[in-house]
Amino acid sequence: MQISVVIPLFNEEESIQELVEWILKVMTEHQFSFEIIFINDGSKDESEGILNQLTQKFEFVHAIHFLKNYGKSQALNAGFKVAAGEVVITMDADLQDNPDEIPELYQMIIEEKFDLVSGWKKVRHDAVLTKNIPSKLFNKVASWTSGIKLHDFNCGLKAYKKEVIKCIDVKGEMHRYIPILAKNEGFENIGEKVVKHQARKYGSTKFGPERFVHGFLDLISVWFFTKFGKRPMHFFGALGGLMFLIGFFASAWIGISKIYKLWNGLPAILVTNNPWFYIALTAMLIGILLFIAGFLGELILKIDHQSQRYQIKSSTKKIEN
Repeated sequence: MQISVVIPLFNEEESIQELVEWILKVMTEHQFSFEIIFINDGSKDESEGILNQLTQKFEFVHAIHFLKNYGKSQALNAGFKVAAGEVVITMDADLQDNPDEIPELYQMIIEEKFDLVSGWKKVRHDAVLTKNIPSKLFNKVASWTSGIKLHDFNCGLKAYKKEVIKCIDVKGEMHRYIPILAKNEGFENIGEKVVKHQARKYGSTKFGPERFVHGFLDLISVWFFTKFGKRPMHFFGALGGLMFLIGFFASAWIGISKIYKLWNGLPAILVTNNPWFYIALTAMLIGILLFIAGFLGELILKIDHQSQRYQIKSSTKKIEN
């Protein structure tokens, strides 16, 4: 199979049928062998029923139905697990991503040998103050911290070599940072393509302004795990050791000063009455705790514990959890 199209959705009943017909038109024109995998992320509208009808009508349509809303990252992770195509395309279900971009994205993966190609919505049809400006700021920070020169990390329209999506683990809210996750796994040939951004045709956006706050917090997490995720002791141990040494030498100085003053008959206060003694002691304790945190982090990494992050309510056509 050449292409798997993975589409997470939440309450998009108006656009599903139109999206499938659009994708079918593009695939037929270019004679691709393909499948469409919908992940219904706990929709409360008629999305589930529409998807079940489509799976009966078309052999290439498959659907996973989550028991409740777990988020886009979990939906993508479930879709990636079962995708069988040589190239995997992700897009949103709201018709704002253009399926006509699929052939060129496929070509960039197969012929130009990119590991991942991210869409860039250079011209957007969103509110300037609430989406465009925060998005540009967010993308500049993400590009600077990761070293990946992309203009639009959060664009839902992306293409992947199959090996990429089988290696990465998309959890939490990390769907925004899949290029960074891919780079961390050794897939560094990451490209970008300007794509057409469609104005929303049905309904309203499912994401509020809080997504930018969450995005920046997640970016800090990704940056930390990129630098220290495989060796937490390098961060916590080094910082803990530094804090302990500062506290230790400060305590030693306080003790030596007290002995010197007593030896020379100079007035000296009790060590326990010296506020600097407690500051030094606190620094030593913090250093020990940080060192223990690094040790525990290393220990946790040795434990291969895969927890189930979502419950699938039902699925159609060979889809398994």
